[in-house]
Amino acid sequence: MKEKSKLNKTIDISIEEGKQYLERCIKIEHQVTINDILNKTIIGNTFDVLKNLPSNFVDLLIVDPPYNINKDFHGQKFKKESDESYEEYTETWINTVEHTLKDNASIYVCCDWKSTSSIYRALKKHFIVQNRITWQREKGRGALMNWKNGMEDIWFATKSKNYTFNVNDVKIRRKVMATYKVDGKPKDWEETEDGNFRNTYPSNFWDDISIPYWSMPENTAHPTQKPEKLLAKLILASSNKDDIILDPFVGSGSTSVTAKKLGRYYVGIEMNQQYCVWAEKRIEMADKDIGIQGYVDNIFWERNTTPVQKKKE
Repeated sequence: MKEKSKLNKTIDISIEEGKQYLERCIKIEHQVTINDILNKTIIGNTFDVLKNLPSNFVDLLIVDPPYNINKDFHGQKFKKESDESYEEYTETWINTVEHTLKDNASIYVCCDWKSTSSIYRALKKHFIVQNRITWQREKGRGALMNWKNGMEDIWFATKSKNYTFNVNDVKIRRKVMATYKVDGKPKDWEETEDGNFRNTYPSNFWDDISIPYWSMPENTAHPTQKPEKLLAKLILASSNKDDIILDPFVGSGSTSVTAKKLGRYYVGIEMNQQYCVWAEKRIEMADKDIGIQGYVDNIFWERNTTPVQKKKE
């Protein structure tokens, strides 16, 4: 087997190598209390697990379900269905998770262009759909007879009209090209050692987040891992410190790790033992490093503009 480069930080330890991490996860076969599951990774089929979770305890629900494509998740295969069948699948997990949500809970659901309409139709039957975020993830295979697929959607919904949205916590620091001044002083921007910047209100188009790559400590061998910076935006906007965040398809743990770094409680459900190992490894790493790439000094920076990145360059 070819050795990894020393710069390759991808987490890909096997189940056997990560046995101690797997032992930290729990299984649920009966009704549990909040204290039983707080800050835990639960191993199991999410449809079975959710039925045994308490009601009305979740402040923020983040869902990254299998997209409606043929995909092999390290031995657990998801097969593409018709749009109607995928919508029924979405309805099933919504019906199963809905009892866990507080009345003021917010919901985010990730999807691609093929499944976005099914997700939307299912969500609007149960919740108030507030917006659709489009994330320019860039990476994707080129196509000779089609446009490269470089976008994903994230639907934002709420259970009621009473919900949390901390807009000042998710402003983006952008470079200022036209430095307008009044009485010789910057107007709505600031001069810094790293350049001239303005903190702008966030839109529903996100082009400042890359997918995790091999030189990033957060990267794992999971085929569809979401970046911590993306999760940080959702968590900071739609929850407060000590709130509880549930991810019923937690994968390699991005939601749980980011929630921990930002002072929230988490509950993650995952059926693949390999991914549970990687999730728990990352959760342990967060004890020593709470940094989130692209989020520095409580500010979201445009790509390739953060002070930390400049020092490395």
